[in-house]
Amino acid sequence: MQKSLYDYPQYYDLAFRDETDDEADFIEAAWAKFGDGPLKHLLEPGCGSGRLVVELARRGYDVTGFDLSEPALRYTRSRLRRIDRTAEVLNADMIDFSLPRKFDMAYCTMNTFRHLLTENDARSHLQMVADHLRPGGLYLLGFHLMPPDADEECIERWRGSSGKTSVCFTLRVLDFCRRTRLESLRISMLAKTPRGEIRGRSEFQLRLYKAAQFKTLIAKVPDLELLEVFDFDYDIDEPQRLDNELADAVFVFRRRDSNA
Repeated sequence: MQKSLYDYPQYYDLAFRDETDDEADFIEAAWAKFGDGPLKHLLEPGCGSGRLVVELARRGYDVTGFDLSEPALRYTRSRLRRIDRTAEVLNADMIDFSLPRKFDMAYCTMNTFRHLLTENDARSHLQMVADHLRPGGLYLLGFHLMPPDADEECIERWRGSSGKTSVCFTLRVLDFCRRTRLESLRISMLAKTPRGEIRGRSEFQLRLYKAAQFKTLIAKVPDLELLEVFDFDYDIDEPQRLDNELADAVFVFRRRDSNA
């Protein structure tokens, strides 16, 4: 019986490692463009293998990350120890969390948001993040929109390697329904290591969003103001239009001042 992908955070981390610097650079660039005051305290809901938690801690920020996967959290803590950095790494849920401080910025990339399968859960998450941002704080949210003419059948692959270890992830769309706004996916992993091959597989659903559907959702969270939209090129000088042409979206929100 194959194990779940969530049992192998080190290989997930390896497959997406090349994205890390671009994402971390964009976080800093977004703060430089839209932020107010110094950037110190960062929050990552659904931090997974901790790629960005570790990188941003390495850059000197005070980072808090949480996830529901204990293997991923253990892996994140071990990587922090390896580079002699600290961060707050917690087990918590994206739709129901309570932390004792306010943050300058939160970020959530790589489609994690789409694991929230209902409108209520998605709205709850956005409100929870807003509640944990200081006035003027930013939330960077990245995920795939589904344009009306998007191909409903999809196979994607990601590869990574380090030394004598290589890994390949294959994503297949098993089912796609615009009426229920859900797609079912299978991701298979093949890791080749000096000790042999390791395989893992997970199946799960993601929520579908067209541009108009996401606009409807964010209107339900007035504490967050949408400032700008970018794509996965992470070019702060190239904002995008939020329309049916956009597929890979990174949204920049600002926490409104409730006293204003």
